[in-house]
Amino acid sequence: MFHVLTITYEKPLDVVDQTRPAHLAFLDDEVAAGRLLLAGRLESGTGGVLITGDISTDDAQSIIDRDPYTLSGVVSYQRVSFNGGVRAPGL
Repeated sequence: MFHVLTITYEKPLDVVDQTRPAHLAFLDDEVAAGRLLLAGRLESGTGGVLITGDISTDDAQSIIDRDPYTLSGVVSYQRVSFNGGVRAPGL
């Protein structure tokens, strides 16, 4: 199962940015572990998007729960899960 995790900033950007270095380090670790394929801030600056690899729903929820942004209370997350039946080679 693949997951699109959308982040909405619940605090002003200057408050969110205080936790950003820890959040980015966390994302790097998730990429290295193969659980996360892609992540980035929205062009609008109001949140972000994470695209997971083929992981369980529990693993996706764990990403949400362990994110320093979640732990600091500056964001809310939404998760959309899909089976990824049509894939690019190598995925």
